[in-house]
Amino acid sequence: MRRFAETSAHVLVQGETGTGKELVARAIHYLGERRYKPFVPVNCGALPDNLMENELFGHARGAFTDARESQRGLIGSAEGGTLFLDEIECLSLKGQVALLRFLQDGHYRQLGGHGDLRADVRIVAASNQDFSELVRNGQFRQDLYYRLAIMSVDLPPLRQRGNDILLLIDHFLARFAREYRRPVPVLDRASAAAALTHSWPGNVRELENIVHRQFLLADEGVVHLEPISDPAAAAGASEANGGWNIDFAGMDMKLAKAEVIARFERDYLEQAIAMTRGNVSLAAQHAGKERRAFGKLLKKYGIDRNRFQA
Repeated sequence: MRRFAETSAHVLVQGETGTGKELVARAIHYLGERRYKPFVPVNCGALPDNLMENELFGHARGAFTDARESQRGLIGSAEGGTLFLDEIECLSLKGQVALLRFLQDGHYRQLGGHGDLRADVRIVAASNQDFSELVRNGQFRQDLYYRLAIMSVDLPPLRQRGNDILLLIDHFLARFAREYRRPVPVLDRASAAAALTHSWPGNVRELENIVHRQFLLADEGVVHLEPISDPAAAAGASEANGGWNIDFAGMDMKLAKAEVIARFERDYLEQAIAMTRGNVSLAAQHAGKERRAFGKLLKKYGIDRNRFQA
């Protein structure tokens, strides 16, 4: 990453979900000469196909009915810095053509504009998909892949990182101790052994969430991670209740219904805010709610968006 940061070449970061692809993108940006310029992250899965070019390149005043003011777009906002395109595989074929055209010489045209503009922007793209398969199936342009993968970073899953797991646990414990102004607890031996053998399907993000929860529950300065739950087993155990691990026996129907709704809302909110890496505005947009109303729901269920920022 330090070597890549010394250049302005585009970078493709690949790895499973939760391995820290945005952290790599930020490191490449802030270790290089562009660190004093903007770092603009965007999830390509959140770009509607019909608005994609407008989001990327912006529009001129009067380009369409509601265009009362010109808009710079993501490319213009990242001028001199880095545009991080997460989940690049979600970009439509039309969007891929538009991006490829920009990557060729740095020129682009706003919607409704009358001349070409130029931007000095480094692209760092990320994906958890196999590009050889995407290209073979016609879902991703081969020429765009070659443009993006001038330099590439392959992040290994957490289960392949050996004792890095213990180093990460120490890092998270120290960070949460600073955040909550508590003494740094220690990890007991049994938990350390369990952490090294767990498959960690959610990778570093899963590890962080588990350590966070157990840090808050720690007694006498000792953190116990055991038993580390298996998501597949948990899903099987709750299947009998339609996916909700709730004991309805003896519960009034009205109360049971309210409990199910509350569980659904909490899970939905956490998944929405996790998907957007803590971006409340984007999560609210996905959910079809106003940002203020979405924020009130987060507060209602005590969901801290900062936990989900990669």
